[in-house]
Amino acid sequence: MQNGISKQVSLLTAEDGFLKNDLVKIPVPAELQKVSSTLNSLGMSNLTNEGIKTMNRAAEMAVKEATPVFVEAIKNMSFTDAKAILMGNKTEATSYLQKATSTSLYDKFKPVVQQAIGKAGADKAWNTIISKYNSVPMVSKVNPDLNDYVTQKALEGVFKMIAIEETKIRESSSSRSSDLLKKVFALQDQKY
Repeated sequence: MQNGISKQVSLLTAEDGFLKNDLVKIPVPAELQKVSSTLNSLGMSNLTNEGIKTMNRAAEMAVKEATPVFVEAIKNMSFTDAKAILMGNKTEATSYLQKATSTSLYDKFKPVVQQAIGKAGADKAWNTIISKYNSVPMVSKVNPDLNDYVTQKALEGVFKMIAIEETKIRESSSSRSSDLLKKVFALQDQKY
């Protein structure tokens, strides 16, 4: 389990780990879709593109905090949890990790996201975008919480990629990269 987590976390933390992965790429927040469309129609798509890029960079930086939280959750797993995971559905381990780590991960990700958004310039980019949009006559003013949005999307991305890796390990014996995984999932294979 830890190998699959490490693999997916390292893929997500690489440059463009979010941005160039359509499964987890963080788009313009729903409440800013109208802002983005308006600015694009006014020839300012570069602002929106830069905002998207910096949000995704913030997520890549934040996800680096995930591995120790997952390792701790695995260490604290009970025998009953392990048995339920082994005999459960194709994403049972991911579900366990979501329940066991979501709050801790959110608390670890959010300050990193906030700092990364500032460091990457996303706060300035989006503040510029929002200011430009809010200055357009007769539009509803917007002011989303980008730190929360990016943190939530980073969490969703991590769990989505872990679920994909877990499914591969469960369904394909060639994805079982260690002797322990081969032995453990041989038991699961017998239940089918």
